[in-house]
Amino acid sequence: MPTTPSRAFLILHGWQNHRPEAHWQHWLADRLTALGHRVTYPQLPDPDTPSLETWLTELEGFLTDFAPTASERVVIAHSLSAVLWLHAAARDLPGVTGPDRVLLVAPPSASVIRSHPEIAEFTPPPLPGLRLPAPTHLVAGDDDPYLPEGAQQAYGTPLGLTATILPGAAHLDLDAGYGPWPSVLEWCLNPRTELRTRPQH
Repeated sequence: MPTTPSRAFLILHGWQNHRPEAHWQHWLADRLTALGHRVTYPQLPDPDTPSLETWLTELEGFLTDFAPTASERVVIAHSLSAVLWLHAAARDLPGVTGPDRVLLVAPPSASVIRSHPEIAEFTPPPLPGLRLPAPTHLVAGDDDPYLPEGAQQAYGTPLGLTATILPGAAHLDLDAGYGPWPSVLEWCLNPRTELRTRPQH
């Protein structure tokens, strides 16, 4: 049994992500589970050629049964799923107001999404004035090839958020070495934790 009340975490992957064991999201899910928390880390349908409507339907299902008795409910969305969350907020998707806090990691920019026919329908909804349903933290690398405009310009300022910018973290994916990411585990357990880059070896 955990020494503190268990939290519930919903971890959502991005485009072309088949949940490889080495990815930081898989690493995080394993560690949170070992600590006694409830973790949902689903494989979303057709990750190589995703459907926005299908992913939204899947997300609604997860949110409908999102551990109502947990001490805290947290959503952690990487890459395309970070944009998925913005679509859910824009549509006021059932259950979207349930989480207590949300972490959006490395959302690709609208220009990049539109340039890929497989995901063009995920192009973000209008961001200025979009009401986010829970306290939201935005984090991205300062050299993310999928976010050439920069996280603050593309997402932070339009959403009224101050992005945490990590030097040299690129897209915060396996190609960038993420991999174990101790800082995100610390943030999951304590929202006052400042997100940092992974330790260099």
